[in-house]
Amino acid sequence: MDKNILLSIITDQRDDFFSKKKLIQREVNYSPYIKTGQIVVITGARRCGKSSLLWLLHQSMKTQQENSVYFNGDDERLQDFSTLDFSQILELHQSMFDTAHEKERVYFFDEIQYLYGWEKFLTRLYEKGNKIFVTGSSANLLSSEIASSLTGRYMELSLNPFSFSEYLRFIDKEPKNYFYTTKEKGSLIAHWENYFKMGGFPLVHKEKNINILKEYYQAILYRDIVARYKINQIEELKKIGLFLFSNTSKLFSYKTLQNISGLGSLSTVKRFLEYWENAFIFFYVKKYDFSLKKQLLNSRKVYAIDTGLIRQIGFHISEDRGRLLENQIFNCLKRKNIDIYYHKGKRECDFLIVDRGKVISAIQVTVSLYDPSTRKRELQGLEEAMLNYGLTIGYIITENEEETLVESGRTINIIPAWKWLLKRED
Repeated sequence: MDKNILLSIITDQRDDFFSKKKLIQREVNYSPYIKTGQIVVITGARRCGKSSLLWLLHQSMKTQQENSVYFNGDDERLQDFSTLDFSQILELHQSMFDTAHEKERVYFFDEIQYLYGWEKFLTRLYEKGNKIFVTGSSANLLSSEIASSLTGRYMELSLNPFSFSEYLRFIDKEPKNYFYTTKEKGSLIAHWENYFKMGGFPLVHKEKNINILKEYYQAILYRDIVARYKINQIEELKKIGLFLFSNTSKLFSYKTLQNISGLGSLSTVKRFLEYWENAFIFFYVKKYDFSLKKQLLNSRKVYAIDTGLIRQIGFHISEDRGRLLENQIFNCLKRKNIDIYYHKGKRECDFLIVDRGKVISAIQVTVSLYDPSTRKRELQGLEEAMLNYGLTIGYIITENEEETLVESGRTINIIPAWKWLLKRED
């Protein structure tokens, strides 16, 4: 592409990148990613803060601006970009800053999946011993492309929208300790309610405008899925997305999705589900079973990346706070990169945490235990899971209730969601 246009793009993008200020620290241990000699690949949903994380990494490394090469592939001016232009980026940077030693450079590439031929370019930089960070809004960035080109050369860093504690840090209301006065507790509950309603996407809170999420949804749908996978059956894809947003925290079947979408085959349904997952929008949780074959055959539960998106996109006759609360707890667990399942026997338990094939924790989620029938159902489901997997401690997460029950050598901790999120996400 034209050299002057590319120079203008580089200049504009660098100005935007290096003008970032007062970004909050994310709950990421930067050290392993700074020290590694591998390519660091940061993935996550569109607009969850990946570009800001690049800047935070740059800041932590104390790299001089003239030694930092930044380029964003998600720019409408790059329609004529070709593989030859990667070399132009390097040449233009050299002419702008006259960097003496190439190995002193650190490369930051945003949304690199939009640039054709990026895999070979990164491989070339990597083999010269350069430090490289890249971001992408598709899990596919870590599958077929990297599997074929960057095997053994990359380290993954998965980023999510704000956790509750990150949100509190963002609004400068992060608690200094875990012992709360009555006033502090009331304030935290109010902030949790807002986080529960708005979700965790940074710009939503900066602008105080939840309607931004509708724009995010459209960009994810058309750019990260339809355009990326060259999908013609757009209405069918949208119907599946709407159904999943409207039925988060519930079981679903491929056959149901086939019926509501009108797709002709179950294989296409499965493929569309994979596309939604690759865009970091929906996640599917299996029923735990000692038989791997049965795990694959059983129905799955669906969860969405953000409670704000559920409210904005899903169809709801009335608000189901129980399902939203369960989805919020799932998102917290997902940030920990642990294996999550659900339990279903005679009773049900929302979450089982599994480590190396062994169930290590059971968690039940409900808005309230005030109603006797609800209390009985939730306790029985949790107790059945604890008994089945030999657990002595279990959790029930509610909106506001707190209690500890001890019976038959088993302890059940009932804890409010806002408090659990703070204790579990530090």
